[in-house]
Amino acid sequence: MNQIVRFDKVVKSFGAAQVLRGVSFTVERGQVAALIGRSGSGKTTALRCINGLETVQGGELHVCGREMHASGVDLHALRKEVGIVFQSYNLFPHMTVLQNVTLGPRKVKGMARDQAETLGMQMLRKVGLEERAGYYPEQMSGGQQQRAAIARSLAMEPKLMLFDEVTSALDPELTGEVLRVIESLAADGMTMVLVTHEMEFARSVADQIVFMHQGVVWETGGGDLLDQPATPELRQFVGNGL
Repeated sequence: MNQIVRFDKVVKSFGAAQVLRGVSFTVERGQVAALIGRSGSGKTTALRCINGLETVQGGELHVCGREMHASGVDLHALRKEVGIVFQSYNLFPHMTVLQNVTLGPRKVKGMARDQAETLGMQMLRKVGLEERAGYYPEQMSGGQQQRAAIARSLAMEPKLMLFDEVTSALDPELTGEVLRVIESLAADGMTMVLVTHEMEFARSVADQIVFMHQGVVWETGGGDLLDQPATPELRQFVGNGL
């Protein structure tokens, strides 16, 4: 199964507002796909559909071999394979960083504590937080908390990682910390879909850039898409974004 994600004319509405109006694109195993576009273009809704946080109302969506458009999708099983990191870190404040990271493997996968802690330390090492394992979230910067949130998702050993504007609340220095972690995941071959406003980052890391506009995929291509937009809409977006 080389296609990890396949959108085929996906439709999604909230009340009378149609947010996704026939979205189609695919993400292959090991690819990094960056969803870009203005606020309200549908990119975050598309991301949330991948993880089953929003239900598909039309078309077909396949994720890790599962039919997300069908009834009775086992979301519990899906979320063992699909990790998601949000703008807000959502770390439990009363738990240490290591406890936050090991909670999923222990509670969801039934992993023994010592095994989970070994795995947790490996993930913290991967995001450069090994020395912060015993800290509580409030003792760390926003960038460190976001990296801990990434480690928590990685500890579930997912097939696919989703990132929803994970740097939007961070200053430029902390943004760089988090983007370097995502770059290293890309280098390791992790399949990722990320919603981002970081155009230079998208250009350098993404195998595929998906420009969404008014609820549809307006343009798609590699990093050079941002250098040579085919439509006035993307040209204007890139001009404003850079």
